[in-house]
Amino acid sequence: MASDEGTAGTGPDEGTAGRADPVAADAHLLIVDDDERIRTLLRRFLRRHGFLATAARDAAQARRLLAGLQFDLVVLDVMMPGEDGIAFTRALRADSAVPILLLTARGETEARIAGLEAGADDYLAKPFEPKELLLRIGAILRRVPQPERPEAAPKVLQLGRVRYDIARGELWQGDAPVRLTATEAQLMRIFSAAPGQAITRARLVEELGRGGREGGGAQERAVDVQITRLRRKIEADPKEPRYLQTVRGAGYMLLGD
Repeated sequence: MASDEGTAGTGPDEGTAGRADPVAADAHLLIVDDDERIRTLLRRFLRRHGFLATAARDAAQARRLLAGLQFDLVVLDVMMPGEDGIAFTRALRADSAVPILLLTARGETEARIAGLEAGADDYLAKPFEPKELLLRIGAILRRVPQPERPEAAPKVLQLGRVRYDIARGELWQGDAPVRLTATEAQLMRIFSAAPGQAITRARLVEELGRGGREGGGAQERAVDVQITRLRRKIEADPKEPRYLQTVRGAGYMLLGD
């Protein structure tokens, strides 16, 4: 097993798992696990197999992400401090039909029954084979009715002199690509998923994975700096933004032509 993909029997292995089912490969998955190493391994593994993957460290952070983004499936660890996976599954089922795959080191029949009775769609005991994880995710996504998506959803956002290819995550000015840093590219992905909607600084901090030792105010100021830099690549006049606007008291919003 590759050294950056975990230890044998405990995490994803790039070398032993097949590619994800093409039908499900564009699904957005939310990984919820209090173990940072496992979160990172799962996110990398699933992304390498064609999925969009976002991670949360606990039920509280997962709720914030679910409130602002649409996910196709939640991969949820059971044994978490505070609100565990069973309780969180039960709470989600009160107002959400998002599919849930539980992961846990407890493979006893009683534990599996408790998870399924709480509303989980499937249950996978640790350690597990990476290929089995992919197959179970694919099976859930194929059998659970997917929400209808707008047929006329834009594929490209025209932003004055530049255009943003949503599917490719690329910014262009005429025939010339506009280089985006990793952070700028992630910001464009976040904004383009909800054009015309204000996104708070706090949510941008979460989405960019900037939570750390610094206080929330410092992290939000860091986001402001990134927004300023991104405007220089989008706006004709960054000091008077037309497309990446500041919404007083609510954050930032991206508007196309």
